[in-house]
Amino acid sequence: MNKIKQLKKQLNGNSFLLFITVALFVAMYVAGMIVFADKGFAKPQMFLNLFITDAGLLVTSMGLTIVMISGGIDISVGSVTALVCMVTAVSMEKYGLNAYTTIVIALLIGLAHGIVQGFLVSYLEIQPFIVTLAGMFFGRGMTSIVSVDMISITNEVFLKWAKFKIYLPIGSYNKKGVFLPAYIYPTVVIALLIWIAIMIIMKFTKFGRSIYAVGGNQQSALMMGLNVKKIKFQAYILDGILASIGGYLVCLNSCAGFVEQAKGMEMDAISASVIGGTLLSGGVGTPFGTLFGVLIKGTISSLITTQGTLSSWWVRIVLSALLCFFIILQSVFAKFKTRNK
Repeated sequence: MNKIKQLKKQLNGNSFLLFITVALFVAMYVAGMIVFADKGFAKPQMFLNLFITDAGLLVTSMGLTIVMISGGIDISVGSVTALVCMVTAVSMEKYGLNAYTTIVIALLIGLAHGIVQGFLVSYLEIQPFIVTLAGMFFGRGMTSIVSVDMISITNEVFLKWAKFKIYLPIGSYNKKGVFLPAYIYPTVVIALLIWIAIMIIMKFTKFGRSIYAVGGNQQSALMMGLNVKKIKFQAYILDGILASIGGYLVCLNSCAGFVEQAKGMEMDAISASVIGGTLLSGGVGTPFGTLFGVLIKGTISSLITTQGTLSSWWVRIVLSALLCFFIILQSVFAKFKTRNK
């Protein structure tokens, strides 16, 4: 009987959802290594490419994870990314600003976006979906006002940042027996440092614990003496800043700005968070799980690209199927918890 109770406790625990996410990623990637071994899927560089391609998404997903844990949502991060990329490109190419100044401008865009949305959600108590939907339309509209053309970045300093390779002591041999070291870009380093910082904030700081408390039960948080409105406000500000940083990393990856950039990125970020174990109802989730949610998305994309004959839309189809699967799992575990209480 004790063993059965322990098993139920594990099944009811949110750690089990995280275990499924990690196991799914490992299974998918190992399957890819076996099936596409002749196409280089088993090479270290293929794994590192997951981080290179989705460095911006990882940072943006961290912001979504924080907001969702607090009980909110943000569907405007894709438009923030597009706006940051366009403003960055136009600032350097048309107005001659240096690359360092564009970093400040990008952060200010994210800060302003987060302050406005956070104020409307927390202090005016407007539904987060409605506020961020308006934010999404505003961001896309402002992007097209800045420019409707595709702007390629030619700034030397910016391109130097974008193309700087950090070689690692791992790699693979080509057909001629020459060793090719694997590499990453500075965007990956920045993304992982931010991921570690968010991990520390959410687990070891008062702010992180307050986010979980507010998302878990707002009334209980109020009774504990927490300033719920202020905490939600701060969560959206941090979300806006992370969205702008993620946008800048996307810009470093594409070296261009255009109106349709990062279209659907908000759905990718939400999917990564949910697949990583973040509950849509709030109160539960970890940046660690979100990392694997991002890696799963990247693996699906790599598998379909490597396969070669399937449409890129299959990435969205598979990702949406996984999202539904994990939402159903969350619902099932929530019912188990309710029954056990």
